[in-house]
Amino acid sequence: MRYWLLKSEPDSYSIDHLWAEPGRTTFWDGVRNYQARNFIRDDMKKGHLAFFYHSGAPAPAIAGIVEITRDAYADPSAFEPGSKYFDSKSDPDNPTWFVVDVKAKKKFSEPITLAELRDVKGLDGMELLKRGSRLSVQPVSERHWKVINELRG
Repeated sequence: MRYWLLKSEPDSYSIDHLWAEPGRTTFWDGVRNYQARNFIRDDMKKGHLAFFYHSGAPAPAIAGIVEITRDAYADPSAFEPGSKYFDSKSDPDNPTWFVVDVKAKKKFSEPITLAELRDVKGLDGMELLKRGSRLSVQPVSERHWKVINELRG
């Protein structure tokens, strides 16, 4: 089992948006960073779990948990002219960008704020807490996953 953290700006797409989707499922599109893309393409697998993180909010926070329900496939938005994620260089036969499907599993009644996470013992070395960390898709160690889940059991 692997664990992840997926960032989204809540005014663009929040956990409430995901909760309202049919089957509480959608594809995680728009990743346009090569390292984040590599995590999606090469490492994320069906059955993995991820924190849904609201970034760019007044109080950035982990809002809940999602499950990866489909392995990586080509990001359809890369091929749609007019999409904000369109990439004219991406080839459907050899795609540059990928998505996974995610399903909402749990929505925290009280999100776990970044400020709260910074004060939690046992999260040393967590990518999210590193200075300058901006990746929208990042791995979470099993130890960090357990510590964070104990906060909202």
